[in-house]
Amino acid sequence: MTDSRLPPPGTVVRRTTARVLPVRPDGKVLLLHGWDPLKPGTPYWFTIGGGVEAGETVVQAGLRELREEVGILLPSDALGEPVATNTIEFEWGGCPIIQQQTFFAVGVDTVEVSFANQEELELQTISDHGWWHPDELEATGQAAHVTIPGLLRVAVEAINLRQAS
Repeated sequence: MTDSRLPPPGTVVRRTTARVLPVRPDGKVLLLHGWDPLKPGTPYWFTIGGGVEAGETVVQAGLRELREEVGILLPSDALGEPVATNTIEFEWGGCPIIQQQTFFAVGVDTVEVSFANQEELELQTISDHGWWHPDELEATGQAAHVTIPGLLRVAVEAINLRQAS
């Protein structure tokens, strides 16, 4: 598969992303199931989010990505303060990626997930969504990055603290 949005293989991509972790009252967090376009036989679970576009804040990017990737619409103040930040390095589409990530947690009740607003490349590389307890995800070994189960724990704790205050 080739896509005009993918840089030439080997290009080092540096990007800033906003990631959103929707948390249900039962402590499960919404993740997406997909794969690298060059490795469709090795799927994994990953967080909702994407690149911050020119002129956009990380909060605006997080809200936009939540709407585009899973069809969840939230008011501009719903994300609150970030619950975590990190930088990870990985390869995707044949390109090394250095990604600065800002994570937001948002409490949700019942949501209907929709892939209707996804871009073509997302539609080709995302197959499903699922709600995960951090320990269950960690036990599968299928998280896209080793940091994800811990980030889910941080998100669940942040939502529990918000609801308690």
